[in-house]
Amino acid sequence: MSSYHLAEPPLFTRLRDASHVLIAGAGGGFDVYGGLPLAVALEGLGKKVYLANLSFSDLRRTPLEDWLVPGVAAVNPETVGNDDYFPERSLARWLAITGREPVVYAFPKSGVRPLRAAYTALVEQLDVDALVLVDGGTDILLRGDEAGLGTPQEDMTSLAAVAGLDNIACLVVSVGFGVDAYHGVCHAHVLENLAALQRQNAFLGALSIPLDSPEGAAYLAAVVHSLAETPLRPSIVHSQIASALRGEFGDVQATDRTRGTELFVNPLMAMYLAVDLPALARTVEYLPLLEPTDHAYQVAQVIEAHLTSRSGPRPSRLIPH
Repeated sequence: MSSYHLAEPPLFTRLRDASHVLIAGAGGGFDVYGGLPLAVALEGLGKKVYLANLSFSDLRRTPLEDWLVPGVAAVNPETVGNDDYFPERSLARWLAITGREPVVYAFPKSGVRPLRAAYTALVEQLDVDALVLVDGGTDILLRGDEAGLGTPQEDMTSLAAVAGLDNIACLVVSVGFGVDAYHGVCHAHVLENLAALQRQNAFLGALSIPLDSPEGAAYLAAVVHSLAETPLRPSIVHSQIASALRGEFGDVQATDRTRGTELFVNPLMAMYLAVDLPALARTVEYLPLLEPTDHAYQVAQVIEAHLTSRSGPRPSRLIPH
């Protein structure tokens, strides 16, 4: 275990010796965008950074030449796909605009076994020595006994798949504290879970993304670009995180998709919460049951069975102050 110091965030202590880092969106959609500030920071430290995402896009239209290995599409600015919604291609186009390598690796939705095989192949192909799963929201931090689990299927598939990798440092970063309230997540439970990880020295702290920084500027620019690319399905999560990063507060309606819902945009949304991935995986009650899954619907069935069989969730509670 690394020795931590206040002068260096533990997240960066854990990544200090890594040379090739894969940052992957855990929950699909626009999750990979949450890893951009970290990617820019690591690039500034001289590390080679790759971006990947568990994809909600229709990758069946992706031509064979764009598949790097089985189960991994190498999406570039010209990759064929849905013109209304293709976050990986939108991000690849923004990367191209900024002069970065314009590739985002995309994993089709599946169960744990195919996704782990895809991760294993990609890690080997890119010579990756550290992997960071990024969740836009906090449901990846839930262990299964909470009053509400949010939308855990994709997050837990990614967590289980990566937890089974060998000889590689694996971390989880959550950004967007509070955005999952819409899906019934009790954020007092999130804090309770982080406290339990803290007792194991597995909570790697909270880290603000500075507004006046290359990392903050890159993130905001990429989110603005994504909104223009997908006007019919803009990211609700990253619209709120971007609003928080700009210093907006309260019921800030950044897209029409949240109309009629009261939001609570606040500075905590623009913070990274980092944890040790293997330690987090050990806390999730039903994660071992996902091991034999091959398809996404099987993951959903396992989680639903867990929800109906448990004796009773932790009672929901409010954060008192």
